[in-house]
Amino acid sequence: MRGFGLTIEPLAGGAVRVALRGELDLEHAYTFDEELRRVEGKRPACLVLDLRGLSFLDSSGLARLLAANRRAKRDRRKLLLVRGSIAVQRLMAITAVGHYFVTVNEVPDELRAPAGVASEG
Repeated sequence: MRGFGLTIEPLAGGAVRVALRGELDLEHAYTFDEELRRVEGKRPACLVLDLRGLSFLDSSGLARLLAANRRAKRDRRKLLLVRGSIAVQRLMAITAVGHYFVTVNEVPDELRAPAGVASEG
């Protein structure tokens, strides 16, 4: 799969899920960052970045995830990463940045009750 896309979905408790799909690489990293900042501007209590649909992640995409994590800490917002593919997990391990994130296998049950309709980005 070439390209990149994301889906923004409101969750329970003022949380928002951003599901990424395709390739988060240099070509798409800053588009992702712009969309994510737009979501962050609405001040969600918790931001869930769902990486399960990513087929590829490079260092520029990883840098945008780290930047999102720094902004979340600064703004006192909870940020969760839903584990991605083996390739995505391997990059996290090789670069030793995985410990910077709170990582889960799936969206926590307490956030799953839908709070609205998803939008495509």
